[in-house]
Amino acid sequence: MSKLVVKSGKGELILRKSQSLVGLRRKSKTDNPDLPGDSPEELDQLGGFQVVRLETTEKSIDDRLDEVRAEEETEVGTHVYFAEGSDKPLIATGELFVSFEEGVSEEEQQLVLRSFHLMLIERRSEYHVIVCVTPDSPNPFKVAHALQELSLVKLAEPDIDMPLSTYQRLLPADDLLPQQWHLHNDGLVPDTPRYLKRGADAKVVDAWNRMGNLGSSNITIAVIDNGFDLYHPDLKDKVYQPYDLQRNSPYLVHGDVRLVHGTPCASVALAASNGRGIVGAAPNARFMPIAGIDFSVRTTERAFDYCVQKGADIISCSWGTTDPQYTLSFWKEEAIAKAAREGRNGKGCIVLFAAGNESYDFLNFYAAHPDVIAVGACTSRDEYAYYSNRGRELSVVAPSNGDWPITAARASWDPGSAGERGAFRYWRDGKSRGDYYKHFGGTSSATPLVAGICALMLSVNPELTAAEVKAILQRTADKIGLPGEYINGYSRKYGYGRVNADRAVAEAIRMKDRAGAVARVEEQVGSGGGLYKIEVEAQSASGWGVQVGAYASYGNVMVEVERLKKQFGLPVLVNISEAGGKTLYKIIVGAFPQKSGAEQLLARIRAIGKDGFVRNLEGL
Repeated sequence: MSKLVVKSGKGELILRKSQSLVGLRRKSKTDNPDLPGDSPEELDQLGGFQVVRLETTEKSIDDRLDEVRAEEETEVGTHVYFAEGSDKPLIATGELFVSFEEGVSEEEQQLVLRSFHLMLIERRSEYHVIVCVTPDSPNPFKVAHALQELSLVKLAEPDIDMPLSTYQRLLPADDLLPQQWHLHNDGLVPDTPRYLKRGADAKVVDAWNRMGNLGSSNITIAVIDNGFDLYHPDLKDKVYQPYDLQRNSPYLVHGDVRLVHGTPCASVALAASNGRGIVGAAPNARFMPIAGIDFSVRTTERAFDYCVQKGADIISCSWGTTDPQYTLSFWKEEAIAKAAREGRNGKGCIVLFAAGNESYDFLNFYAAHPDVIAVGACTSRDEYAYYSNRGRELSVVAPSNGDWPITAARASWDPGSAGERGAFRYWRDGKSRGDYYKHFGGTSSATPLVAGICALMLSVNPELTAAEVKAILQRTADKIGLPGEYINGYSRKYGYGRVNADRAVAEAIRMKDRAGAVARVEEQVGSGGGLYKIEVEAQSASGWGVQVGAYASYGNVMVEVERLKKQFGLPVLVNISEAGGKTLYKIIVGAFPQKSGAEQLLARIRAIGKDGFVRNLEGL
């Protein structure tokens, strides 16, 4: 096999075997042991191996490595690989870091390790172990790939070594980025004496570093609002399919001093990384400005239908109403639901609404829609923003003002705060950070911040549905505030917590990897074809059997059950359970009233080269 695919922290690592480099570990412990073979070129030391280049003019790298392995001085020889897109050689050290799903017993863990002839060298916790390969194991990359396919295993990563480079954090060069504490909060705001709470941020910079980029340019964020300055330097090169709802036109009105809200909202989500000014959470995303929103049903329908028709992935809305006389009609609810369920070719547009700034115990009526991600606000000190509405429909909160404000873009015609003069019209402390920007906040700012984070999630996993994006945001959020403010993990003030872009992106990557693994297994099972007779009979949870495996694919279960029934002539039981969000099918052979019967069966199973363990059926 010239290529291997293994799990890595950034998704799938596609490895190509080097056709000239190998790693050698020598028996001699001197500083300069004799080189084996015909004096190959000696390169880096990696993972305890000396990387050498072998002459392969007439023979394959596999044959040459076998020759070197056979030499008396060679203790271990291994292949060297390159990751797709990288020119740095890497080697597996022989150790693997394995995390089992919660609920997987130690016996089940041992079954998995024995099946690959792995040796346990350290147990970090109940479900986290470090193992190493033995002479009977496949190579570490193949073992990691096979382990990752197992439903009992949450994560399996081979320990690898590669040449390191010195580097800086992935940060855009935009000069106002240090002001954007909501992306990365180190506790200070430049040019002010203000002290914030270190770490009270949305972890966006961490997400960028995890991804290795600033997101995809194939993701489109629609911002429905009023007052877009499409000539702003952070927005002008990103505009895609603009639309004015009132004029039914792609040309948006500029210059109305009453309409300035859309510009800062859009910038928080997607301001370009162009070396100056600010940067949005998803600076590579496309910008679909939709202007002229109002309360009417017709306008609402046209706005959301336009988003679906023109290919918006995310719809950010920092407006609404809490006036009890103007709740949402059935038709408005349907317009939002249609976009959230039918957009993106059936995966659903991700729709976000601001919770509202009235400090009410109920949300903006639009935000309360069940298909919407309702966003509240927290502060630069990880505290509840006093103005943010509370309610049982709140999804998450995101950093905004309440302690120190957000820096955002401003429209060229923005008159600033009424009654203020000079820089105080735009800046809380009166210190100007440039004519194109201003201080901003409210749930109006929190909402597009989360919209930008959604764009990062879709950048790494575009197959996520709208419902999956919402669920990921909620389960990866950080619990801030007092523990007593949460009941069963939920707070009416904070929802599921403060959004965490890095954890959300990591989960989106994990789900992509899992979906890919399942698809590959299903393809392999499906290629065998066949017609199966399925009989279902309830089994009392008593007695003893031998568990021989656990699967995530029902197709694999059917094939294995049929084979085991023929092989042993015994009933084969299937226990269906959940672990770590995965459905597990545990296969158990036999149902004996006494433990001794299961022990005898286990001996038969091991005699033919399989493995398993005796299992008490009670409680399954």
